[in-house]
Amino acid sequence: MNRHPFEPGKLIAGLVVLAAGLLYALDAAGEADLPPFAPLPPLVAGLCLAGLVSALTFGARMRRARRAERGRARGRAAWEERGERGEREGREGREER
Repeated sequence: MNRHPFEPGKLIAGLVVLAAGLLYALDAAGEADLPPFAPLPPLVAGLCLAGLVSALTFGARMRRARRAERGRARGRAAWEERGERGEREGREGREER
């Protein structure tokens, strides 16, 4: 099985929908006496929270990716600079001979 990144927003959404389903199941079994609309406000609030967490997770991952790319770009620039300096020093050494 392939590995995939952890998605906390999906976890929260799943738990919220599971809780709402559990409340409806308890009502259907006669264990709880809830009006039909009672689980809807917490469900909407929970899904909004899941959306917010997903957006924050996405932003953090994009920021981390940009920082990593900048680090790789700096490393490439430093590597290329070292290579050019080495070529110049090699040419200068050959010219002196």
